[in-house]
Amino acid sequence: LPLRHYYTKTTYFRLFIPDMFPQYDKAIYIDSDTVLRADIAKLYDLELSDNLVGACPEQVMAQMDIYGEYCESVVGISRDRFFNAGLLLMNCRLMREGDLLGRFSRLMGEYEFTVTQDEDYLNVLCKDRVRYLDTRWNTEVAGELKYPYPDGEAFMLHYIMVNKPWHYENCRAAEYFFEAARGASMYSEMLAEARGYTDAQRERDRRSAENLAEMARGEILREDNYRRACERKKDPERVRVTRLIEQYEREGRFDTDVENDPPSRTLLPDEIDYERRGVLAKIKTFFSAVAARVFLNKILRKRLLIVKEVKGRENLSALKGGAVVTCNHFNPFDSFAMHVAYERSGQKKRLYRVIREGNYTSFPGFYGFLMRNFYTLPLSSNLKTMIKFNRAADKLLLEGAHVLFYPEQSMWWNYRKPKPLKPGAYRFAVKNRVPVLPCFITMRDSEAQGADGYPIQEYTVHICKPIYPNEALCYKDAIADLMEKNKRAWEAVYEQEYGIKVAYNTEKTKEQNALRA
Repeated sequence: LPLRHYYTKTTYFRLFIPDMFPQYDKAIYIDSDTVLRADIAKLYDLELSDNLVGACPEQVMAQMDIYGEYCESVVGISRDRFFNAGLLLMNCRLMREGDLLGRFSRLMGEYEFTVTQDEDYLNVLCKDRVRYLDTRWNTEVAGELKYPYPDGEAFMLHYIMVNKPWHYENCRAAEYFFEAARGASMYSEMLAEARGYTDAQRERDRRSAENLAEMARGEILREDNYRRACERKKDPERVRVTRLIEQYEREGRFDTDVENDPPSRTLLPDEIDYERRGVLAKIKTFFSAVAARVFLNKILRKRLLIVKEVKGRENLSALKGGAVVTCNHFNPFDSFAMHVAYERSGQKKRLYRVIREGNYTSFPGFYGFLMRNFYTLPLSSNLKTMIKFNRAADKLLLEGAHVLFYPEQSMWWNYRKPKPLKPGAYRFAVKNRVPVLPCFITMRDSEAQGADGYPIQEYTVHICKPIYPNEALCYKDAIADLMEKNKRAWEAVYEQEYGIKVAYNTEKTKEQNALRA
C-alpha cells in the first residue's frame, strides 16, 4: 500500500470494511480526527438507493485552486464532485456485489495515487454512485475554508491535514474538540501535548502543507498522470472536445460550440417546407419517421442509448394544447431520449425539433436525412427564411403542436450542468400564450463502454411542471420571467439529482463558488 508523510496503512482500512463484515449491508466509517455533534442515527437512516456511498464534497478541492485542478487534471473528477472520505455512509452490500475491493486492488496495480491516496482511489471507484450529503456532516476545519454556517452548527467537525487541536490550542474550532474530549481518559495528555508542541514541529507541519501542494502541482504536470493515461485509451477527438469544454467553462463561453461540425451554407426560403404541407415533404417525413423508429429501437436494444427513467410524466401527459419544450443539449441522441419520454408519458402530441442551419443543410448520410425530414425546424442565417421559420413555429404552436428548443444554444458533449439560457424559445411562448415545459436530462456513467472509450451515459429525463407566461408583465419582462423560472427549475433538478449546488469553474465565479459550496 502506497504510504507517505503522515499517511499510514490504517487509512486504507475503510476499503476493507464491507468484506471484513459480510453480515452488514450498511455501515458508517468516521476518521478519528473528528468531533461528532449530532445524532449519528439520522445519518445512518438516510437512503442510499443504488449509490455505493454517502459522502460530503471535499472542500479543499472545491475552494483551493491547486487541489481543485489536481482532482480535475489528475483524478478526472470535477472539483465540486470529489468527496472527502473522512465520513462515509457505506452501502456494504452493493460494494461487495460490485467487488469494490477487487477493483481497488487492480486499480492500485495500474496506478499509484500520491496526494490523497485512498481518497483518490475511492473517488475513482465510486464515480457517479455517490449520494452527496449536507456538508454539515463533514465540516472540514482549516483556516482558509469557508462555509455558509458557523462551525458550531456542524454535525461533525473534521480537523483535516495539520489542523489538530491536540497540537494547536488556538486551532479553529478547538473549543468544540476540547469540550468533547473533556471527559476522556486521555484529556490531560492531549492538553500536555498541545502545550508542549514545539516550534520545530510547527515548522515540520508548515513544510508538510507546502510539500503536499507541490506534490499536487507535480502530478498535474506529469505526462503519465492517471487522467492522461486513461485518455490515451480513448478517441482523441472526444478527448479534445472534453478539454475544450473545460476551457470554455473557465472562460465563460457557454454558448460556443466545441464540435467540428460539417461546413454550413445558408438555407434559402424556397428550400424548406416547414409545415410539410407538400406531397413530397409528406412522403419524406413518413419515411424518415419509419427510419427513426427503426434506428431508435436499434440503439435502445444495443444500449447505445440508455434511458433509465422518466420522472414527471404527469406534467407532460396533462398538457392539452401547444407548448414550447426546453431541454439541455449534450448529445446528438438527446432528442431521441425526449422521444422516449413522450412515448412513456402517453403524450400523443407531435414533437417538432428546432435545429441548427448546418445540421439541415450540410449533415451527410442517414443522420442528414433525419435532420432534413423528421419533424425538424431549421434555423437560418437568411432573414427571409427566418421569417418563414417564425411563421411556421407560431402556427404549429397555435395548432397544438409541441416544439422542442435547446435554449442553451450550444451542444457540450456529456456536460451535466445547466448552462445560461438564450431568450428565443421564450419569445415564442409569450407571443403565442403557450406554456414552457422545462425538461432536464441528468446522467451517470453506465457499465457499458462506447467505441470512443468513454462510458455510455445512463439518462434520467426530468419533466418539470409547465410554466406559463405572466400576462400582467410587458413582453420583455414576461420573457425574462420565463427564463428565470426555467433556470430555477433546471437548477432544482440538478441539485436534487446530483446532491450538489450548481457551480461553474469560471475565473469570475471562483470566489462565489467557494462561498456557495
